[in-house]
Amino acid sequence: MSKKENVLVAGANGTTGRIIINLLKESDNYKPIAMVRKQEQKDHFEKENVSAVLGDLEEDLSHAVKNVDKVIFAAGSGGKNVIGVDQEGAKKLTDAAKKVGAGKFVMLSSMGADDPSVSEDLKDYLKAKHNADEYLQSSGMNYSIVRPGSLTNEGSTGKIKLEKKLDKQGEISRADVARTLVEVLDDGVKKNQVFEILAGETPIENAVR
Repeated sequence: MSKKENVLVAGANGTTGRIIINLLKESDNYKPIAMVRKQEQKDHFEKENVSAVLGDLEEDLSHAVKNVDKVIFAAGSGGKNVIGVDQEGAKKLTDAAKKVGAGKFVMLSSMGADDPSVSEDLKDYLKAKHNADEYLQSSGMNYSIVRPGSLTNEGSTGKIKLEKKLDKQGEISRADVARTLVEVLDDGVKKNQVFEILAGETPIENAVR
């Protein structure tokens, strides 16, 4: 069996991040590294036998990406610091990951990031996501950018609707978003592509391939 790839999860302590960590823990191909901001969060993950590293998206991240093969960016400031975290933090992590030669960067974005004017309330957030996505696309790294609709805390159905551009708004569970992010870590899957997802009828592993 080949060696498991180390996957750094930015935003590991968030609701979606924790689901991602658990999926990676159960995976045959990947080993999660939780990137968190506080020592007690690091202790928490280490108690669960998950490697963890302290990293702040507004600070230097070079130490956080040591021995990292791939990255999932699932961090968000919850609207509190969209420029610092959602935009510049994502750019910083892109640079750091590129520097160490990480093989793939999977970005959790949002529907509307291609056209931030669609929502007055979320305009600043979507603009930040838009800028982060564009930065990743021009970085030269292998990437997948995943843009879900509104996130819910329902259980995972394992099924989604996926298009480059969906013609409608809608919802999707965080659990299914997490599964999609993990599914596209594979080098050849959705390579250098941006796509939107909602709850749907197609099994995730088929939808992304």
